[in-house]
Amino acid sequence: MADILPTEFDVVIIGTGLPESILAAACSRSGQRVLHIDSRSYYGGNWASFSFSGLLSWLQEYQQNRDTEEENTAWQDLIHETEEGITLCKKDETIQHIEVFCYASQDKEHNVQEIGALQKSPSSMASSTLIESVDSACLPKERDSSYFTSYEISAQHTQKSDKDISLEVTGIQESLEKDNIDQPKRNRITYPLIVEEGRRFNIDLVSKLLYSQGSLIDLLIKSNVSRYAEFKNVTRILAFREGKVEQVPCSRADVFNSKELTMVEKRMLMKFLTFCLDYEQQPDEYQDFKQCSFSEYLKTKKLTPSLQHFILHSIAMTSESSCSTLDGLKATKNFLQCLGRFGNTPFLFPLYGQGEIPQCFCRMCAVFGGIYCLRHKVQCLVVDKESGRCKAIIDHLGQRINAKYFIVEDSYLSQETCSNVQYKQISRAILITDQSVLKTESDQQISILIVPPVESGTYSVRVTELCSSTMTCMKDTYLVHLTCASSKTAREDLESVVKKLFTPFTETKVEKEELGKPRLLWALYFNMRDSSGISRSSYDGLPSNVYVCSGPDCGLGNEHAVKQAETLFQEIFPGEEFCPPPPNPEDIIFDGDDKQPEAPGTNIIMAKLESPEESQNLESPGKHLQN
Repeated sequence: MADILPTEFDVVIIGTGLPESILAAACSRSGQRVLHIDSRSYYGGNWASFSFSGLLSWLQEYQQNRDTEEENTAWQDLIHETEEGITLCKKDETIQHIEVFCYASQDKEHNVQEIGALQKSPSSMASSTLIESVDSACLPKERDSSYFTSYEISAQHTQKSDKDISLEVTGIQESLEKDNIDQPKRNRITYPLIVEEGRRFNIDLVSKLLYSQGSLIDLLIKSNVSRYAEFKNVTRILAFREGKVEQVPCSRADVFNSKELTMVEKRMLMKFLTFCLDYEQQPDEYQDFKQCSFSEYLKTKKLTPSLQHFILHSIAMTSESSCSTLDGLKATKNFLQCLGRFGNTPFLFPLYGQGEIPQCFCRMCAVFGGIYCLRHKVQCLVVDKESGRCKAIIDHLGQRINAKYFIVEDSYLSQETCSNVQYKQISRAILITDQSVLKTESDQQISILIVPPVESGTYSVRVTELCSSTMTCMKDTYLVHLTCASSKTAREDLESVVKKLFTPFTETKVEKEELGKPRLLWALYFNMRDSSGISRSSYDGLPSNVYVCSGPDCGLGNEHAVKQAETLFQEIFPGEEFCPPPPNPEDIIFDGDDKQPEAPGTNIIMAKLESPEESQNLESPGKHLQN
C-alpha cells in the first residue's frame, strides 16, 4: 500500500503549521530522519491559504468535523503490557463561531456594469429604479443554515405613476454630472463571478506580514528557503482618525512630502523618530516614565494629537493602555530599523499568501530526505511506563512507527492532556470588497491600518488590505483581513469596524455619505484559538521527549513561531546549527567522480551515489512529497 511508511525515524512531527515546518526543515537539514504527517488534506494547518472554493470546502469540512466523531479503539490491542497510550484529539476544535455573509448579487450576468454607473439615458436610468433588486445575501443552497448565517439586504420598491417617473427622471438628469463625480465607476462583481474566478483567490486563515529585518526574513535568507517564494513590499501604512482614513508618513522623504502635516509637525516627528532609533543611549529621556504607558509618555514630548496618534497606532502599533514606555520605544525602533531594506515600509507580504511560507520549509525538509504524508491520522502516542518516554505512534492504519523525538501541534492534543490549559482567542474577519479604503491613482496598493478601540476593555483592530497583484484575489476586488484579540465572538468584536470602513453591496440607491466607501461583497467571521505563550508544564502527562508547537498568535509578525522552532530545536539537538545554509551543488562530489575541487581546502560535501534514483532526489523536492 502507498500509505505504508517506514517504521524507524529519528523525529516524527505531527502538524504542518509554520513552527512545525521550520522544525522539520531544521531536523532534516541536520541529518535526522524525519517523518512529517498531517491528518488534514492540505499543508499549513491554521496557517494555510485557500482558493475561494477551497475555503468554502474548509468551512463545510469543519461543520462535518463538529457533527461526527469517530470512535476507533483497535489501537489499544497494539499496546504492550509495559506501555500505555496517550490518545490524540479526533477533531479540530481551534475554530469557533463561524458566520458567513454574502452581499454580492446572485445575478449570473456578471458582465453587466453596475446600474447607473455608465447609463447616460435618463429613461433607462429611471426604468432601472423599478427593477426589483436581487436578494444579495443568498448562499449556496447546499450550505447548512444552522452553520452559516446570512444577512438579507433587499430594497422595497413601489410602483410609480408616469408623473412620478418623469419627476424622478428630471431630478436624475439635473444631478447626473454631480453624481458621476461623487460616485466612482465600478465594475459589477457578482457572487457567481467570485465563484467562477475562485482560483484567483488565495485566502489566508491567519493574517500576518514579514518585518524586513525580522527573524523570519533572516531565516529565509540564511537557509536559502527564500528561493521558493516571492514577496511584495507593503506600500502604505494607514491610520484611522476622526472617522477618516489617512496615509501615515514613515520614511524621511514621506514625512517632508506629506501634505497632512505642518512644517512644525514634520520637525517634531523627525526629532522624536531620531531619538527612538537611539533611545537606549539616552536613558535620561525616559527613565522617569518606565512605569507609565507609552501614550502617557508621548504626551510629555510636546507632540500634537495627530502625531501621537500616528506614532502610537501606526508606527509602534500598540494600544493606549497595555503598552509600557519601554515596549513602545522598542516597537518604534524596530519599525524604523526595518524601513528601507526592501522598500518605503517595514513590511513584506508573500505572493499567493502566508500559507506559502510553511510549504517552503516543507520543501526544504523533503529535499534533505524528509518524508511527507497528508490525510494521515495518528491514533495515539505509545509511552514506555518505566522510562516515561514516548516510543512510537500508532496511525489510523494500525501501523506502529518508532522514533526518538516527537513534535506535536497543540490542536492534536486531547482534552485530557490540555485540561489545565487556558487558551486565548483571536477574532478574525475576511472580506471581499470592490475598492480600496483609501483611493489613489494606483489601484495596486497593499495597506495596513490599525483602528484604535472605542470602548475600554476592547482591543485595537488590525486591517490588512491586499490587491490583486499579490495573487490573493481577482481583478477589481480587494481581499481585506481584520484581526484582534478576542473579547467576544469575532462578529461582535469586528462588525463595528467593518461598518465604519465599508458599506454592504446593494443594487439600490445608497446614502450620499456611503458612496465613497468600498462596497462589501462577501464576509467571513470566525474565532481562532491562540495557543502561544503556554508553558510546557500546563500540559498534563506529557512525556519528556514530546514537544508541543503552538498555533498562530495574534501578533503582526512571525517572530513567535521562529523563536519557538529554534528554541525547541536547540533543546532537542543541543550544539547543532539551526537551519544552516544548504551546500552549493557544485561542491558536492560523488564517489566515482574523478573531478577534483578547484580550490583546495574548501568545504566539500562527500556523497555516495548508490543509484540514479537517489541522485534525482537531490534535485527533485517533490520526490518526497506524498499527499
